[in-house]
Amino acid sequence: MAKAEMAVQNEVRERISYKSPYEQWKGSEGLPTLRGYFVENLFDLELSPWKSSGDGLAVFVNLEGTGGFNDAYVCEIPPGKSLRPHRHLFEETIYILRGQGATSVWIAEDKKQSFEWQEGSFFSIPMNAWHQHFNVSGSEPARYIAMTSAPRVIDTFNNLEFVSENPFVFRDRFNGEQGYFKQTEPAKQWSTNFVADVRVCQTFSGGFNRGAGATSTVFRMVNNTVKSHVSQWAVGSYKKAHRHGPGIHIVILRGHGYSLMWQEGKPMERIDWGPGSMFVPPEMWFHQHFNTGADPVFFLAIGWGSDKPKSGGKSYVYKSVKEGGDQIEYEDEEPKIHADFEAALAKAGARCQMGSYHPSCAQK
Repeated sequence: MAKAEMAVQNEVRERISYKSPYEQWKGSEGLPTLRGYFVENLFDLELSPWKSSGDGLAVFVNLEGTGGFNDAYVCEIPPGKSLRPHRHLFEETIYILRGQGATSVWIAEDKKQSFEWQEGSFFSIPMNAWHQHFNVSGSEPARYIAMTSAPRVIDTFNNLEFVSENPFVFRDRFNGEQGYFKQTEPAKQWSTNFVADVRVCQTFSGGFNRGAGATSTVFRMVNNTVKSHVSQWAVGSYKKAHRHGPGIHIVILRGHGYSLMWQEGKPMERIDWGPGSMFVPPEMWFHQHFNTGADPVFFLAIGWGSDKPKSGGKSYVYKSVKEGGDQIEYEDEEPKIHADFEAALAKAGARCQMGSYHPSCAQK
């Protein structure tokens, strides 16, 4: 075999076996990784001992729609236990699935501040601040879902010491000031570093103009680049199709229904969901959410992708695709989409409420 041909084959083998710095780090943590388009139920996921965390159990969740920009993990803290103190240069946003506990955050060891949380609480850890989570219950485990920017940070620097042992203080985000994690007054664009129970927070009309009377609230936490929002819409209705960047993790908190996701000109993926489901629409894929249940749908979306520019540097604009935007108006969607929705409602014994929104609705 010629040397040139052998060199090519060796390079191919190296590429096939290659793992990114982020994937190598995950391997060193000894946890499994869930992939695919969605997780059916975050509450039922099987977790493994996470030795580096102390007493925690966890699983990584790297869904296809993240595009390598964000990741997620589900962690559980046993009754009366805690996780080890740690810090890192990537952002982390946490939603409490069940249980109750407390978190301490600090820059200087002698100026720790702590806040308590419960099922439904939502907060973000300031970049590179020391923090530690505690389960205050002596009988029940505490479980949370965290979304982080670890993949792009670890892959960029390729140095775990730099990422996890860096002394730099992001004083523009958190400088140890007291009262940092107190809930503020709700607003459409809500600047708060802690929400006691996101499931009952106020939502506002006119947020993203997604149609069908949907309301939303946008969270801006600890000056992070990661943005989050909650959204709800009524029984018998659905939102307009739209698209954005990668990594928006949608966690269903209430309601039942399904979502469609598709690349322009390609077949649709359908995801049926209920409370505890999570999915991530891939970058530039249209997606659309349908309520076929007996209650309003309420979800939490955590991610960074809505701020990632399109190819060419342009931003996503939520106006009609006919005007160069990234949203499909009801009158422009494929007729089968609404027909299938009405059929799904009829099967569930419910009535469509889209008459005042959709030109093709049979319930006018």
